[in-house]
Amino acid sequence: MLTLVIVVVLAALIFEYINGFHDTANSIATVVATKVLSPMQAVGLAASMNLIGALLGTAVAKTIASGLIDIGVVEVGSQLILCALLGGIIWNLITWWLGLPSSSSHALIGGLCGAALAAASNNFDAIIWSEPKEPIYRSAGVLWKVVVPMVTSPVLGFAAGFLVMGVLFFIISMMARSGGWLARIARPRWVNSFFGKAQLVSAAGMGLAHGMNDAQKTMGIIALTLFSAQSVGTLDNLPAWLGFLHPSDNAMATQDIDLWIKITCALVMAAGTAAGGWRIIKTLGHKLVKLHPIHGFAAETSASAVIFAASSLGIPVSTTHNISSAIMGVGTAKRFNAIKWTVVEKMIWAWILTIPAAGGIAYLFFEAMRAMGWA
Repeated sequence: MLTLVIVVVLAALIFEYINGFHDTANSIATVVATKVLSPMQAVGLAASMNLIGALLGTAVAKTIASGLIDIGVVEVGSQLILCALLGGIIWNLITWWLGLPSSSSHALIGGLCGAALAAASNNFDAIIWSEPKEPIYRSAGVLWKVVVPMVTSPVLGFAAGFLVMGVLFFIISMMARSGGWLARIARPRWVNSFFGKAQLVSAAGMGLAHGMNDAQKTMGIIALTLFSAQSVGTLDNLPAWLGFLHPSDNAMATQDIDLWIKITCALVMAAGTAAGGWRIIKTLGHKLVKLHPIHGFAAETSASAVIFAASSLGIPVSTTHNISSAIMGVGTAKRFNAIKWTVVEKMIWAWILTIPAAGGIAYLFFEAMRAMGWA
């Protein structure tokens, strides 16, 4: 049904909007906490950089569109995708309300897996669990594209944050001991001033990295919806004003993403970013560890480096996990007990529960649709 396809596309854009104020709050929490930018200035910077980042590349979108669900086992129809999106949206709103920085990426992936499992009547072969390839970063499936990055990217973020912070501390301490003009610029006033300016660059990089990775996930969902609808003839005989929904011949042949999908998702995420996400900013920027500009710079630089690397390889990593773990690494380098570990514990539980919770919600939605004869 054409109406259902349009509903799914609109639901995907709602998810993208929520992603904008949910996950982008993570990316700007540090620059707000260090008072380098006001909340509105930080949101404006993040929104503009998200917009640019979302238009750079489609590797992550292709993973979401074709690397997780086995279309030979289960038909990836509009009902399945709608239930997946509802699972991700509801879990995102729950964690946003609680102020917990969970991952929109994993909420969407969990929703896809849960809905696919329901659609396949509990046939676990509907999910592509593992497809090892050479080189290893080209491997497909939930194991290689989700589980492994879910563990390794926060570890890398923590290690990078700890290392960058340690190097900066070492350089500043050496400058302070050297005497003369170097010692003067190593004073807190000068250090805060310098890294306040440097943090503008690192915060922009964080916004760009977030757009490159997170916006592409919804691009993949919309492309998957339209590819499926095209293949079963739902998009045949469209009225002229809906002609843009037809995937181009090149997109169908190469599983690429049409330009209108990229631009629409980028704009919607930027709009969501502009709405802000103050509950999550409060958790990451104020409750986790006390931050100064040097700490914000180290955390943002570390996290964005990991996300850029993952995006280039088509790996849908979590902005939330990376910036949170980088902040933990920076805080640990500062002093082990500088981190409020009770807050960390709550965040980790949110990380662990996201995929099964969103998957469970999506599963229940699909079963409800089936019971009502809609699927």
